[in-house]
Amino acid sequence: MEQHSGSLVGNIAVITGASRGIGLAIATRIAEIGASIVLTGRDEDRLRKAAGELSARKLRCQAVVCDVTDLASVERLTEHVRKSFGRLDILVNNAGVSGPPVPLHELPAEDWDRIFNTNLRGVFYMTRALAPLMIQTGGGHIVNISSLAGKNPLPRGAVYSASKWGLNGLTYSMAEELRGHGIRASVVCPGSVDTSFSPPGSKDPAKKLRPEDVAHVVEMLVTQSPVSFISDVSIRPIVKP
Repeated sequence: MEQHSGSLVGNIAVITGASRGIGLAIATRIAEIGASIVLTGRDEDRLRKAAGELSARKLRCQAVVCDVTDLASVERLTEHVRKSFGRLDILVNNAGVSGPPVPLHELPAEDWDRIFNTNLRGVFYMTRALAPLMIQTGGGHIVNISSLAGKNPLPRGAVYSASKWGLNGLTYSMAEELRGHGIRASVVCPGSVDTSFSPPGSKDPAKKLRPEDVAHVVEMLVTQSPVSFISDVSIRPIVKP
């Protein structure tokens, strides 16, 4: 993959969970510096609305419905990317879910599957399907959006925390497997971000990060110099909530 100094013209990027919040902010920023974006998510109406917002700004994008927990859906997305572009340079695994804020012993068992299937299995499916296309391209970037909950205990959110600890470990090992192909796999661990993902009234929104703060870090990762490999970034709000 050819490196560009601050520009991603000619690059193809797939962003999961891209219809709103952090995913949409990342997609917007990456498109602003030249990449063609494939926005993915489960809600077709939201995806098309997000794609319409980017297209209205003359940014290059497509909307493709994809459920990262469904291998067949991920494979259909991969085939679309292959046929439409013949390459992939950037994959941002952003799709994620949380559970109800309850102690572990009170959490419904089905929430374990729902959280792990999206936050961890989904990243495996996406990487398994799309990394070969990156290898064929000659390199690229995989950015996994984790959380500070993947580095710290999270009472009343233990399963979400565990899924993010798992994602961090997956990313570190993935990075070693793929770096010989010129692919950088990085993990981004934000603290509290002001999105609809956060529980209402959880913290003062003014003291939270913004989706654009996470997008700025992703931009930094996918435009770093050819000899650099930033593998792990933690982001905290300047004012402690």
